[in-house]
Amino acid sequence: MPLSTKSIPAHERLIVALDFPTHEQAKNLVEILGETVSFYKIGLELFMAGDYFQLIDWLQQRNKKIFADLKFYDIPATVERAVRALSKTGVQFATVHGDKAIMQAAARGKGEMQILAVTVLTSLDEKALEEMGFQGNLQSLVIQRATQAWEAGLDGVIASGLEAGLIRQTAGTGPLIVSPGIRPEGTPANDQIRITTVQQAFDMGVDYIVVGRPIRDDKDPKAAAKAIQLQIQRQFAIDEEV
Repeated sequence: MPLSTKSIPAHERLIVALDFPTHEQAKNLVEILGETVSFYKIGLELFMAGDYFQLIDWLQQRNKKIFADLKFYDIPATVERAVRALSKTGVQFATVHGDKAIMQAAARGKGEMQILAVTVLTSLDEKALEEMGFQGNLQSLVIQRATQAWEAGLDGVIASGLEAGLIRQTAGTGPLIVSPGIRPEGTPANDQIRITTVQQAFDMGVDYIVVGRPIRDDKDPKAAAKAIQLQIQRQFAIDEEV
């Protein structure tokens, strides 16, 4: 049974990642998916392709919600100004890295935009963190960053579904939890390490899931997206009936 208690329309809980080298490819997928998907993530790859904000306008003209996954990390004053500028575009979500001073700066500049702190990338495991010089276990780091994000005035975190239950136990139902690393049963993990299925993620307290390759690389992307949406609708319909 899903742990998320927020009033989020079920069809908006799926965020599709537009991880493409060109805007033309991104727009093509959006047009293929049509009304099946209403929320999209656009990240660094498309940012470097140019015309990022024109793509935001194009999506907004089609009544799509936008997650600007740019993972800001710089001196606090620069992050605050960058976040404030992005907030004027009308995107729904944006990301910053989970450094305390960075999160506080982002909170000052976010306006109506919702800011999510990256806890630990789902492509990393404890061995990778050790190599980066972090002490302690991965779960402790996730909880520390999630707690600091909430205390800093952010709206939630990016975290694997594997840690969502612990975040809920620590921070309660308030923070948003958005989870990448989602792999429907039978699909490859690729470069993701800490993965969950759609059902596992929501059962552990995730509010939104981000899905990229399992939809993008499917021979029928629209059918793949519809299958995930149907699973989400069924999960939350069961929750509402109980």
